[in-house]
Amino acid sequence: MIDSYDFGHIVIDGKRYTTDVIIFPERVMDGWWRREGHRLHIEDLGSVVQEKPEVLVVGTGYSGLMQVPSEVREYLKSKGIELIAQNTREACTTYNRLIQSRRTVAALHLTC
Repeated sequence: MIDSYDFGHIVIDGKRYTTDVIIFPERVMDGWWRREGHRLHIEDLGSVVQEKPEVLVVGTGYSGLMQVPSEVREYLKSKGIELIAQNTREACTTYNRLIQSRRTVAALHLTC
């Protein structure tokens, strides 16, 4: 459960993180690094695809500057993963709602 989020930091299950994160059902991976900081690539999501979630919630940053290209959207769809991309504040709310009923992973950019 995401307790709180603000520019540059997030609190998940009582623990504070200051780097981009991927939240899996059983763990949090901090220090999530992408090939390009503000553009999501398929290879940035290898561990997510292995997890086989029903839904991937992508937080595109505080101001929503991270781009999610159509090839990433199509790739996830081909894997049976529903993609929801929102600014990170909205993504946190969506994630907390979805984890109650669906196998959900969140990949969250905390700045920009």
